[in-house]
Amino acid sequence: MSTYVLIHGSWHGAWCWYKIIPLLERAGHKAIALDLPGHGHDWTAAREVSMQSYVESVCNILDARPEPVILVGHSRGGIVISQVAEHRPEKIRTLVYLAAFLIPNGEAMLPTALSDTESLIVSNLVVNEEQGYHMLRAEAFREALYADCSEEEVALATALLTPEPNAPVATPMHITEEHFGGIPRVYIETLRDRGVSPSLQKKMYTALPCQKIISMETSHSPFFSAPQELVRHLTSLVPVNEELRAARG
Repeated sequence: MSTYVLIHGSWHGAWCWYKIIPLLERAGHKAIALDLPGHGHDWTAAREVSMQSYVESVCNILDARPEPVILVGHSRGGIVISQVAEHRPEKIRTLVYLAAFLIPNGEAMLPTALSDTESLIVSNLVVNEEQGYHMLRAEAFREALYADCSEEEVALATALLTPEPNAPVATPMHITEEHFGGIPRVYIETLRDRGVSPSLQKKMYTALPCQKIISMETSHSPFFSAPQELVRHLTSLVPVNEELRAARG
């Protein structure tokens, strides 16, 4: 049995994992999803949210677990799990990047995200500097994030998506080979993604290599469109995790 901690991406909340959690539990594992500050049921004002507050909220979950976890980050969640890994390396068995931003030390996510000329997110962002958030135009939700998802899932997301705080994505990463670099990394790429393009995903995991690359023929949100396949990939990492650690010595 393993414990999976699931970190949502921009605009989402713990709710986006509602299909994944019961499937992991049915397979005999524990699964925990949380609302990062300013998302879901956490009503922290966007101006008050920082990368540090994201990291602290996840570290609180890890500190309450007696065993190391498999930490999964979707999209913007990638920068969160990387920074958490620097703070709690002993609490993490594997880092899993699901169509996620994998950003090197000293760089912030924002320039990488804005460089993605194939992304429909970039061309449909509305930024509110005064209140400290950015939001995707509603008319772009389906094509950018949920192109292969059902009408019901798009309606659910439309009702629940919330503005994304500006500060975390503009904060440079602070990760080291000693801490972050000592944890096995897996990247799950989504090959029909119009939010974070496949070419950018490949560029990121090539620049900061992972021990394993898994490909899914989905849009940006396989937790909606292909939950069984995603869970098969996640649960397949349990024996592989030990092999990766052994290979690293």
